[in-house]
Amino acid sequence: MKRPQSVIISTTLILTMLITGCQSTGSSSKEDANKSNIQVEESGFPIVKEPITLNVMAPGVGKAEWKDMETIKDYSEKTNINLNVTSPPQADFSTKLNLAFASGDLPDVIFAAGSDLKSSMEIDYGSQGTLVALEDLIDQYAPNLKKILDENPDIRKSITTPDGHIYSLPYLTREDTGIWPIGPLWYNGDWLKALNVTELPKTIDEFYELLVRFRDEDPNGNGKKDEIPLSDVKLTWTKQWLMSPFGIKTLDIEENDGKVRYTPATEEYKAYLQFMNKLYKEKLLDQEVYSQSEDQKKAKGQNNQVGVFQEYYSFFMSGKTEEEALDYPMWQPLTSEYSKEPVVPISPRITRGSFAITSKCLTPEAAIRWVDYLYSDEGFEYFNQGPEGVLWNYETNDAGEKVKVFKDNIDPAKGEEERGKITPDYSVMTPGYRRTLDPIKADKNDPESKFSEFIKKETEEKITKYGEVPFPLVYLTREEQDKVAASATDLKTYVEQMEAKFIAGVEPMENWDKYIKTLESMNLKEYVDTYQAAYDRWAKSE
Repeated sequence: MKRPQSVIISTTLILTMLITGCQSTGSSSKEDANKSNIQVEESGFPIVKEPITLNVMAPGVGKAEWKDMETIKDYSEKTNINLNVTSPPQADFSTKLNLAFASGDLPDVIFAAGSDLKSSMEIDYGSQGTLVALEDLIDQYAPNLKKILDENPDIRKSITTPDGHIYSLPYLTREDTGIWPIGPLWYNGDWLKALNVTELPKTIDEFYELLVRFRDEDPNGNGKKDEIPLSDVKLTWTKQWLMSPFGIKTLDIEENDGKVRYTPATEEYKAYLQFMNKLYKEKLLDQEVYSQSEDQKKAKGQNNQVGVFQEYYSFFMSGKTEEEALDYPMWQPLTSEYSKEPVVPISPRITRGSFAITSKCLTPEAAIRWVDYLYSDEGFEYFNQGPEGVLWNYETNDAGEKVKVFKDNIDPAKGEEERGKITPDYSVMTPGYRRTLDPIKADKNDPESKFSEFIKKETEEKITKYGEVPFPLVYLTREEQDKVAASATDLKTYVEQMEAKFIAGVEPMENWDKYIKTLESMNLKEYVDTYQAAYDRWAKSE
């Protein structure tokens, strides 16, 4: 039998309300939704024959109001779905969202909430019926997202709550840098060249030896012993990479071959602390690592005093140009007796809470179709860069290639700021499937960015190749959340305090057993067991 191409959704709304298909009416009764003639098409545009309005709540980033964004205007014309958007400032969004749930004065759609729509809220409000279960709607009305979930079962498992339902849609990324959990470590390329280093260290011992050379051989060439081989602020980011040679992917709960462990209580972590204490004692690690600010660290970098450092891009620290940054290589993952093969942490590249439909919405079919376009290649590009003629136009370069070029009235130097005025896909985790897009160029004959290709190659060879997700994105039940809430805070605070003491030598490593006993007194076993149960449930789910 041929599948129907539209569905009729009925409501008791009078004729004037036919233009507000998902607008809040104070009732979400299924009975009340059985008497109107709103048609939701299962494919193509427009999504509905007659215009409707969705009430949306989304964080505001201050560039422009949604109603003034050309991408939203154009998409409304495509879909026949208008948006009535409430957009409190990003800093206030969590509070406003909580108040909306508490009062029951909810929008039809919650957009780009991200972590502000907590997993506990999904579970609680989903079980109460306040958030709509989306899995059946995805199967029928979201072919782009359904394809992604079918091809990536781990994504489906990571957005499915313990009761078996999906209450929010994710922000997904497959951009070149999307796999980074944080910005990488970088080597000072000028120092490598000065010391004639042609091959990067591949073991923890070789890394140590290079740091010694950085300290002793005046690689910045100023005749002073002012070199700092390794620098950071409190090791907050650097440790994410330097724990990996010791077989640790995160300083918390980690899964290996189905077994969950708390890494700060392992012998591997003890070995990491001993190594970092050695660097600190020998002045291979910045002596101001626990006292300096981010600005002070960067000032050292721009004064050519730092050999290895963490940053999103190396030129954020070095002050170099993109072209000069091509000589600053990404850190090569290391091995040791604790990790015979290189391994580094990677991001699961999933952010939950990017799109949810509430029980106020009378046409969830239209809402899910509206967002599904953003999970297609075409839809993501459209929502990210806007329609042709707004920010950019197609032009043919001298090589006969069709490229996107900023319009004459757009300053390319302010291109990103201008983009934030035409689309809400700016500075927030919007729903969709993000890929690396061809950039909009200042001139049609501008060459491709060498730096972009450099980043892609370095990432593939040094992160993607060796990457493992430390722990999947799981949901905890309400009971599990109650079990781990207090322990999580106590453990994190204590571990951070003791890490600094062990590395700086304030606390001798002979007190390791005492440290372990303190961790155990903080309900460590229950903490690990709870996450083991959550992981087992995630692994077995479909």
